[in-house]
Amino acid sequence: MSGGQGRASAGTPRVIVYSSLFPSEAAPTAGIFIKERMFRVARRMPLVVVAPQAWSPIDWIVRLLRPGFRPQGRAVETIDGIEVHRPRALSVPGVFKRFDGMLMAMSTYACVRRLHRRFGATVIDAHFCYPDGLAAVRIGRRLGLPVTLSVRGSKDQMLLGTDREPALREAVEGASRLIAVTDSLVQGVGGPLGVAAERFTVIGNGVDLSRFAPMNRNEARRRLGIAEDAKVLIGVGNLIPLKGFQRVIPLLPRLRERFPGLVYLIVGGGGTQGDNSAQLQALAREHGVADCVRLCGRQMPQDLKWFYSAADVFAHATEFEGWANVFLEAMACGLPVVTTRVGGNAEVVASDEVGTLVDYWDGDAFARALEEALLRDWDTARILDYARANDWERRIDQIEAILRSVGMPLANGERA
Repeated sequence: MSGGQGRASAGTPRVIVYSSLFPSEAAPTAGIFIKERMFRVARRMPLVVVAPQAWSPIDWIVRLLRPGFRPQGRAVETIDGIEVHRPRALSVPGVFKRFDGMLMAMSTYACVRRLHRRFGATVIDAHFCYPDGLAAVRIGRRLGLPVTLSVRGSKDQMLLGTDREPALREAVEGASRLIAVTDSLVQGVGGPLGVAAERFTVIGNGVDLSRFAPMNRNEARRRLGIAEDAKVLIGVGNLIPLKGFQRVIPLLPRLRERFPGLVYLIVGGGGTQGDNSAQLQALAREHGVADCVRLCGRQMPQDLKWFYSAADVFAHATEFEGWANVFLEAMACGLPVVTTRVGGNAEVVASDEVGTLVDYWDGDAFARALEEALLRDWDTARILDYARANDWERRIDQIEAILRSVGMPLANGERA
Protein backbone atom coordinates (compact mmCIF):
# COMPACT_ATOMS: atom_id res chain seq x y z
CA MET A 1 0.00 0.00 0.00
CA SER A 2 1.23 3.49 -0.87
CA GLY A 3 3.20 5.00 1.98
CA GLY A 4 3.40 1.74 3.92
CA GLN A 5 0.98 0.11 6.31
CA GLY A 6 0.19 0.46 9.99
CA ARG A 7 -0.99 3.37 12.10
CA ALA A 8 -0.20 6.92 11.08
CA SER A 9 2.90 8.44 12.59
CA ALA A 10 2.71 11.83 14.28
CA GLY A 11 2.45 14.70 11.83
CA THR A 12 1.52 12.65 8.75
CA PRO A 13 -2.09 12.55 7.50
CA ARG A 14 -3.15 9.28 5.86
CA VAL A 15 -5.87 9.72 3.27
CA ILE A 16 -8.64 7.53 1.90
CA VAL A 17 -9.82 9.08 -1.38
CA TYR A 18 -13.49 8.23 -1.90
CA SER A 19 -14.88 8.73 -5.43
CA SER A 20 -17.00 6.56 -7.70
CA LEU A 21 -15.68 8.54 -10.65
CA PHE A 22 -12.12 7.30 -11.08
CA PRO A 23 -10.12 5.88 -14.02
CA SER A 24 -9.96 2.13 -14.65
CA GLU A 25 -9.05 -0.10 -17.56
CA ALA A 26 -12.75 -0.25 -18.40
CA ALA A 27 -13.14 3.56 -18.27
CA PRO A 28 -9.64 5.06 -18.53
CA THR A 29 -10.71 8.72 -18.74
CA ALA A 30 -13.44 8.69 -16.07
CA GLY A 31 -12.61 11.14 -13.31
CA ILE A 32 -9.07 11.61 -14.52
CA PHE A 33 -9.03 15.09 -12.96
CA ILE A 34 -9.50 13.47 -9.53
CA LYS A 35 -6.61 11.09 -10.19
CA GLU A 36 -4.44 13.98 -11.42
CA ARG A 37 -5.06 15.92 -8.21
CA MET A 38 -4.87 13.16 -5.64
CA PHE A 39 -1.96 11.17 -7.11
CA ARG A 40 0.07 14.35 -6.81
CA VAL A 41 -1.03 14.61 -3.19
CA ALA A 42 0.20 11.01 -2.79
CA ARG A 43 3.75 12.25 -3.40
CA ARG A 44 3.44 14.16 -0.13
CA MET A 45 1.41 11.85 2.14
CA PRO A 46 0.19 8.21 2.20
CA LEU A 47 -2.99 7.64 0.23
CA VAL A 48 -5.31 4.86 -0.88
CA VAL A 49 -8.35 5.06 -3.18
CA VAL A 50 -11.85 3.64 -2.72
CA ALA A 51 -13.77 3.95 -5.99
CA PRO A 52 -17.26 2.42 -5.57
CA GLN A 53 -18.66 0.76 -8.69
CA ALA A 54 -22.41 1.10 -9.20
CA TRP A 55 -24.04 -2.29 -9.73
CA SER A 56 -27.44 -3.96 -9.71
CA PRO A 57 -28.77 -7.43 -10.62
CA ILE A 58 -30.59 -5.97 -13.65
CA ASP A 59 -27.63 -4.19 -15.25
CA TRP A 60 -27.35 -6.91 -17.89
CA ILE A 61 -30.80 -5.94 -19.15
CA VAL A 62 -29.79 -2.30 -19.56
CA ARG A 63 -26.64 -3.38 -21.41
CA LEU A 64 -28.80 -4.99 -24.11
CA LEU A 65 -29.69 -1.46 -25.19
CA ARG A 66 -26.59 0.37 -23.89
CA PRO A 67 -23.55 -1.93 -24.18
CA GLY A 68 -21.27 0.54 -22.38
CA PHE A 69 -23.52 0.89 -19.34
CA ARG A 70 -21.59 0.76 -16.06
CA PRO A 71 -18.23 -0.61 -17.22
CA GLN A 72 -16.61 -2.56 -14.40
CA GLY A 73 -12.96 -2.21 -13.46
CA ARG A 74 -10.89 -4.68 -11.45
CA ALA A 75 -11.90 -5.00 -7.81
CA VAL A 76 -8.38 -4.15 -6.62
CA GLU A 77 -5.38 -2.89 -8.56
CA THR A 78 -2.29 -0.77 -8.13
CA ILE A 79 -1.95 2.32 -10.34
CA ASP A 80 1.32 4.25 -10.22
CA GLY A 81 2.09 2.62 -6.89
CA ILE A 82 -1.29 3.54 -5.36
CA GLU A 83 -3.81 0.92 -4.26
CA VAL A 84 -7.25 1.38 -5.81
CA HIS A 85 -10.18 -0.59 -4.36
CA ARG A 86 -13.47 -0.80 -6.26
CA PRO A 87 -16.15 -2.33 -4.04
CA ARG A 88 -19.55 -2.81 -5.65
CA ALA A 89 -22.24 -0.35 -4.57
CA LEU A 90 -25.84 -1.39 -5.07
CA SER A 91 -27.58 1.15 -7.35
CA VAL A 92 -30.87 0.18 -9.00
CA PRO A 93 -31.64 2.21 -12.16
CA GLY A 94 -34.82 4.23 -12.30
CA VAL A 95 -36.82 5.54 -9.35
CA PHE A 96 -34.56 3.73 -6.89
CA LYS A 97 -31.67 6.12 -7.73
CA ARG A 98 -32.88 8.27 -4.84
CA PHE A 99 -31.39 5.64 -2.50
CA ASP A 100 -27.91 5.67 -4.09
CA GLY A 101 -26.23 7.56 -1.25
CA MET A 102 -27.57 5.32 1.48
CA LEU A 103 -26.86 2.15 -0.51
CA MET A 104 -23.33 3.28 -1.39
CA ALA A 105 -22.56 3.88 2.28
CA MET A 106 -23.94 0.48 3.28
CA SER A 107 -22.24 -1.37 0.40
CA THR A 108 -18.77 0.11 0.87
CA TYR A 109 -18.54 0.56 4.64
CA ALA A 110 -16.82 -2.79 5.20
CA CYS A 111 -14.16 -2.00 2.58
CA VAL A 112 -13.42 1.43 4.07
CA ARG A 113 -13.37 0.05 7.62
CA ARG A 114 -10.94 -2.71 6.61
CA LEU A 115 -8.62 -0.22 4.91
CA HIS A 116 -8.87 2.17 7.85
CA ARG A 117 -7.77 -0.55 10.27
CA ARG A 118 -4.90 -1.67 8.03
CA PHE A 119 -3.87 1.72 6.71
CA GLY A 120 -4.47 3.89 9.77
CA ALA A 121 -6.39 6.55 7.87
CA THR A 122 -6.86 9.97 9.46
CA VAL A 123 -9.15 11.59 6.86
CA ILE A 124 -11.55 10.66 4.04
CA ASP A 125 -11.31 12.87 0.95
CA ALA A 126 -14.61 12.64 -1.01
CA HIS A 127 -15.55 14.00 -4.43
CA PHE A 128 -19.04 15.15 -5.48
CA CYS A 129 -21.77 15.67 -2.89
CA TYR A 130 -24.06 12.89 -4.07
CA PRO A 131 -23.96 9.99 -3.76
CA ASP A 132 -20.26 9.89 -2.87
CA GLY A 133 -20.20 12.76 -0.39
CA LEU A 134 -23.22 11.52 1.52
CA ALA A 135 -21.78 7.99 1.70
CA ALA A 136 -18.37 9.27 2.83
CA VAL A 137 -19.87 11.46 5.56
CA ARG A 138 -21.95 8.56 6.91
CA ILE A 139 -18.97 6.20 6.84
CA GLY A 140 -16.70 8.83 8.39
CA ARG A 141 -19.22 9.37 11.17
CA ARG A 142 -19.23 5.65 12.02
CA LEU A 143 -15.43 5.39 11.92
CA GLY A 144 -14.73 8.68 13.68
CA LEU A 145 -12.94 10.11 10.63
CA PRO A 146 -13.23 13.69 9.35
CA VAL A 147 -14.27 14.18 5.72
CA THR A 148 -13.10 16.73 3.18
CA LEU A 149 -15.63 17.13 0.36
CA SER A 150 -15.05 18.61 -3.11
CA VAL A 151 -18.04 20.12 -4.91
CA ARG A 152 -17.28 19.72 -8.59
CA GLY A 153 -20.09 20.62 -10.95
CA SER A 154 -23.44 19.97 -12.55
CA LYS A 155 -23.75 16.52 -10.98
CA ASP A 156 -24.36 18.25 -7.63
CA GLN A 157 -26.11 21.43 -8.74
CA MET A 158 -28.70 19.66 -10.91
CA LEU A 159 -30.00 17.76 -7.86
CA LEU A 160 -31.09 20.94 -6.09
CA GLY A 161 -34.86 21.06 -5.85
CA THR A 162 -35.17 17.29 -6.23
CA ASP A 163 -35.87 14.62 -3.63
CA ARG A 164 -32.10 14.31 -3.19
CA GLU A 165 -31.60 17.85 -1.91
CA PRO A 166 -31.80 16.73 1.76
CA ALA A 167 -28.98 14.26 1.01
CA LEU A 168 -26.88 17.07 -0.48
CA ARG A 169 -27.46 19.12 2.64
CA GLU A 170 -26.47 16.24 4.92
CA ALA A 171 -23.26 15.77 2.94
CA VAL A 172 -22.11 19.40 3.01
CA GLU A 173 -23.16 19.91 6.64
CA GLY A 174 -21.40 16.72 7.70
CA ALA A 175 -18.11 17.47 5.98
CA SER A 176 -15.27 18.94 8.05
CA ARG A 177 -13.99 21.05 5.15
CA LEU A 178 -15.54 21.96 1.81
CA ILE A 179 -13.67 22.57 -1.44
CA ALA A 180 -15.29 23.96 -4.60
CA VAL A 181 -13.60 24.02 -7.98
CA THR A 182 -15.20 27.39 -8.82
CA ASP A 183 -16.74 30.29 -6.95
CA SER A 184 -19.91 29.82 -9.03
CA LEU A 185 -20.41 26.46 -7.29
CA VAL A 186 -20.05 28.11 -3.88
CA GLN A 187 -22.95 30.36 -4.85
CA GLY A 188 -24.87 27.82 -6.92
CA VAL A 189 -24.68 24.86 -4.52
CA GLY A 190 -23.70 26.26 -1.14
CA GLY A 191 -26.11 29.20 -1.36
CA PRO A 192 -29.33 27.21 -1.93
CA LEU A 193 -28.27 24.72 0.76
CA GLY A 194 -27.72 27.49 3.28
CA VAL A 195 -23.98 26.88 3.62
CA ALA A 196 -21.89 29.94 4.45
CA ALA A 197 -19.44 30.82 1.70
CA GLU A 198 -16.70 30.99 4.33
CA ARG A 199 -16.88 27.22 4.76
CA PHE A 200 -15.63 26.71 1.20
CA THR A 201 -12.13 26.96 -0.17
CA VAL A 202 -12.12 27.53 -3.94
CA ILE A 203 -9.42 25.47 -5.65
CA GLY A 204 -9.71 24.94 -9.39
CA ASN A 205 -8.34 21.99 -11.30
CA GLY A 206 -4.93 22.29 -12.87
CA VAL A 207 -3.33 21.19 -16.12
CA ASP A 208 -0.56 18.64 -16.62
CA LEU A 209 2.03 20.58 -18.62
CA SER A 210 4.09 17.45 -19.18
CA ARG A 211 1.16 15.92 -21.06
CA PHE A 212 -0.37 18.96 -22.78
CA ALA A 213 1.95 21.11 -24.86
CA PRO A 214 1.99 22.44 -28.45
CA MET A 215 3.11 19.91 -31.02
CA ASN A 216 4.25 20.70 -34.55
CA ARG A 217 1.08 21.81 -36.33
CA ASN A 218 1.92 20.37 -39.72
CA GLU A 219 2.85 17.03 -38.16
CA ALA A 220 -0.38 17.01 -36.13
CA ARG A 221 -2.44 17.65 -39.26
CA ARG A 222 -0.54 15.06 -41.25
CA ARG A 223 -1.34 12.48 -38.56
CA LEU A 224 -5.04 13.35 -38.74
CA GLY A 225 -5.25 13.81 -42.51
CA ILE A 226 -6.12 17.52 -42.38
CA ALA A 227 -4.98 20.04 -45.01
CA GLU A 228 -2.34 22.48 -43.78
CA ASP A 229 -4.39 25.51 -44.88
CA ALA A 230 -7.73 24.38 -43.40
CA LYS A 231 -9.42 26.19 -40.55
CA VAL A 232 -10.07 23.72 -37.74
CA LEU A 233 -12.42 23.80 -34.75
CA ILE A 234 -12.23 21.21 -31.99
CA GLY A 235 -14.47 20.15 -29.12
CA VAL A 236 -13.60 17.53 -26.49
CA GLY A 237 -15.95 15.83 -24.05
CA ASN A 238 -18.57 13.17 -23.49
CA LEU A 239 -21.03 12.94 -26.38
CA ILE A 240 -24.04 14.04 -24.38
CA PRO A 241 -26.42 17.00 -24.96
CA LEU A 242 -25.02 18.91 -21.97
CA LYS A 243 -21.70 19.45 -23.80
CA GLY A 244 -23.37 21.16 -26.76
CA PHE A 245 -21.78 19.59 -29.84
CA GLN A 246 -25.27 19.58 -31.36
CA ARG A 247 -25.36 23.37 -30.97
CA VAL A 248 -22.15 23.90 -32.94
CA ILE A 249 -22.98 21.70 -35.96
CA PRO A 250 -25.88 23.91 -37.23
CA LEU A 251 -23.47 26.90 -37.25
CA LEU A 252 -21.02 25.21 -39.60
CA PRO A 253 -22.74 26.00 -42.95
CA ARG A 254 -22.48 29.70 -42.17
CA LEU A 255 -18.84 29.38 -41.14
CA ARG A 256 -17.99 27.27 -44.17
CA GLU A 257 -19.09 30.10 -46.45
CA ARG A 258 -16.17 32.08 -45.01
CA PHE A 259 -13.82 29.11 -44.52
CA PRO A 260 -14.45 26.56 -47.33
CA GLY A 261 -12.03 23.96 -45.97
CA LEU A 262 -13.44 24.06 -42.44
CA VAL A 263 -13.03 20.95 -40.26
CA TYR A 264 -14.79 20.31 -36.94
CA LEU A 265 -13.13 17.68 -34.75
CA ILE A 266 -15.33 16.12 -32.05
CA VAL A 267 -13.21 14.10 -29.64
CA GLY A 268 -15.00 11.96 -27.08
CA GLY A 269 -17.31 9.04 -26.49
CA GLY A 270 -20.49 8.15 -24.70
CA GLY A 271 -20.86 8.60 -20.96
CA THR A 272 -23.13 7.34 -18.21
CA GLN A 273 -25.77 9.79 -19.51
CA GLY A 274 -25.77 8.22 -22.98
CA ASP A 275 -24.04 8.42 -26.34
CA ASN A 276 -25.15 11.11 -28.77
CA SER A 277 -22.83 10.11 -31.64
CA ALA A 278 -25.58 8.80 -33.96
CA GLN A 279 -27.61 11.97 -33.48
CA LEU A 280 -24.57 14.15 -34.17
CA GLN A 281 -23.85 12.30 -37.40
CA ALA A 282 -27.49 12.64 -38.47
CA LEU A 283 -27.44 16.36 -37.64
CA ALA A 284 -24.29 16.85 -39.71
CA ARG A 285 -25.97 15.17 -42.69
CA GLU A 286 -29.10 17.25 -42.20
CA HIS A 287 -27.08 20.48 -42.39
CA GLY A 288 -24.92 19.32 -45.28
CA VAL A 289 -21.66 19.32 -43.31
CA ALA A 290 -21.08 15.59 -42.84
CA ASP A 291 -17.83 15.92 -44.81
CA CYS A 292 -16.32 18.41 -42.36
CA VAL A 293 -17.55 16.93 -39.05
CA ARG A 294 -15.24 14.22 -37.75
CA LEU A 295 -16.17 12.10 -34.76
CA CYS A 296 -12.74 11.05 -33.55
CA GLY A 297 -13.82 8.83 -30.66
CA ARG A 298 -12.43 8.87 -27.16
CA GLN A 299 -8.68 9.47 -27.00
CA MET A 300 -6.18 8.73 -24.28
CA PRO A 301 -4.90 11.88 -22.52
CA GLN A 302 -1.38 11.46 -23.87
CA ASP A 303 -2.74 11.51 -27.44
CA LEU A 304 -5.01 14.54 -27.10
CA LYS A 305 -2.16 17.01 -27.65
CA TRP A 306 -2.04 16.00 -31.31
CA PHE A 307 -5.74 16.80 -31.76
CA TYR A 308 -5.46 20.13 -29.95
CA SER A 309 -2.32 21.03 -31.91
CA ALA A 310 -4.05 20.37 -35.23
CA ALA A 311 -6.80 22.89 -34.43
CA ASP A 312 -7.13 26.67 -34.51
CA VAL A 313 -9.91 27.25 -31.95
CA PHE A 314 -11.48 25.23 -29.14
CA ALA A 315 -15.30 25.47 -29.35
CA HIS A 316 -17.45 24.42 -26.38
CA ALA A 317 -21.16 25.34 -26.49
CA THR A 318 -21.85 23.79 -23.12
CA GLU A 319 -25.07 24.17 -21.14
CA PHE A 320 -23.32 23.98 -17.79
CA GLU A 321 -19.84 23.41 -16.38
CA GLY A 322 -18.20 23.37 -12.99
CA TRP A 323 -14.55 23.59 -14.01
CA ALA A 324 -13.90 22.45 -17.58
CA ASN A 325 -10.43 20.87 -17.63
CA VAL A 326 -10.48 20.81 -21.41
CA PHE A 327 -10.12 24.61 -21.51
CA LEU A 328 -6.73 24.53 -19.81
CA GLU A 329 -5.68 21.49 -21.86
CA ALA A 330 -6.46 23.41 -25.06
CA MET A 331 -4.68 26.53 -23.80
CA ALA A 332 -1.63 24.48 -22.83
CA CYS A 333 -1.47 23.47 -26.50
CA GLY A 334 -1.77 27.12 -27.59
CA LEU A 335 -5.49 27.24 -28.46
CA PRO A 336 -7.92 30.08 -27.70
CA VAL A 337 -11.34 29.06 -26.36
CA VAL A 338 -14.83 30.09 -27.44
CA THR A 339 -17.44 28.99 -24.93
CA THR A 340 -20.65 29.90 -23.16
CA ARG A 341 -20.91 32.15 -20.12
CA VAL A 342 -22.28 29.46 -17.80
CA GLY A 343 -21.16 27.84 -14.54
CA GLY A 344 -17.49 28.35 -13.87
CA ASN A 345 -16.48 29.02 -17.49
CA ALA A 346 -15.74 32.68 -16.83
CA GLU A 347 -13.39 31.64 -14.01
CA VAL A 348 -11.36 29.46 -16.36
CA VAL A 349 -11.55 31.66 -19.47
CA ALA A 350 -10.80 34.68 -17.32
CA SER A 351 -9.31 36.99 -19.97
CA ASP A 352 -10.18 37.97 -23.54
CA GLU A 353 -6.53 37.26 -24.31
CA VAL A 354 -7.23 33.52 -24.00
CA GLY A 355 -10.78 33.26 -25.33
CA THR A 356 -14.30 34.57 -25.78
CA LEU A 357 -17.44 34.05 -23.69
CA VAL A 358 -20.91 34.09 -25.27
CA ASP A 359 -24.27 34.25 -23.51
CA TYR A 360 -26.18 30.95 -23.41
CA TRP A 361 -27.77 30.26 -25.84
CA ASP A 362 -27.26 32.82 -28.62
CA GLY A 363 -26.41 30.88 -31.78
CA ASP A 364 -25.75 33.97 -33.90
CA ALA A 365 -23.39 35.40 -31.30
CA PHE A 366 -21.60 32.07 -30.95
CA ALA A 367 -21.14 31.82 -34.72
CA ARG A 368 -19.76 35.37 -34.83
CA ALA A 369 -17.39 34.58 -31.98
CA LEU A 370 -16.11 31.49 -33.78
CA GLU A 371 -15.62 33.45 -37.01
CA GLU A 372 -13.75 36.22 -35.22
CA ALA A 373 -11.62 33.70 -33.34
CA LEU A 374 -10.67 31.93 -36.58
CA LEU A 375 -9.65 35.26 -38.13
CA ARG A 376 -7.88 36.76 -35.11
CA ASP A 377 -4.12 36.71 -34.74
CA TRP A 378 -3.95 35.35 -31.18
CA ASP A 379 -0.91 35.85 -28.99
CA THR A 380 -0.03 32.20 -28.47
CA ALA A 381 2.68 33.04 -25.96
CA ARG A 382 0.13 34.72 -23.68
CA ILE A 383 -2.21 31.74 -23.93
CA LEU A 384 0.61 29.37 -23.02
CA ASP A 385 1.67 31.59 -20.10
CA TYR A 386 -1.90 31.54 -18.81
CA ALA A 387 -1.96 27.75 -18.92
CA ARG A 388 1.41 27.54 -17.16
CA ALA A 389 0.07 29.77 -14.38
CA ASN A 390 -2.59 27.12 -13.78
CA ASP A 391 -0.40 24.04 -13.48
CA TRP A 392 -1.31 21.37 -10.94
CA GLU A 393 1.46 21.99 -8.42
CA ARG A 394 0.02 25.38 -7.48
CA ARG A 395 -3.23 23.64 -6.51
CA ILE A 396 -1.62 20.78 -4.60
CA ASP A 397 -0.06 23.10 -2.02
CA GLN A 398 -3.59 24.24 -1.09
CA ILE A 399 -5.00 20.70 -1.01
CA GLU A 400 -2.14 19.52 1.17
CA ALA A 401 -2.70 22.36 3.64
CA ILE A 402 -6.40 21.44 3.98
CA LEU A 403 -5.72 17.74 4.48
CA ARG A 404 -3.08 18.50 7.08
CA SER A 405 -5.40 20.86 8.95
CA VAL A 406 -8.19 18.26 9.04
CA GLY A 407 -6.39 14.96 9.23
CA MET A 408 -3.14 15.71 11.05
CA PRO A 409 -2.60 13.02 13.68
CA LEU A 410 -0.99 14.02 16.96
CA ALA A 411 1.36 11.93 19.05
CA ASN A 412 -1.51 10.75 21.27
CA GLY A 413 -3.47 9.49 18.25
CA GLU A 414 -5.95 12.39 18.19
CA ARG A 415 -6.31 14.79 15.30
CA ALA A 416 -5.58 18.47 15.16
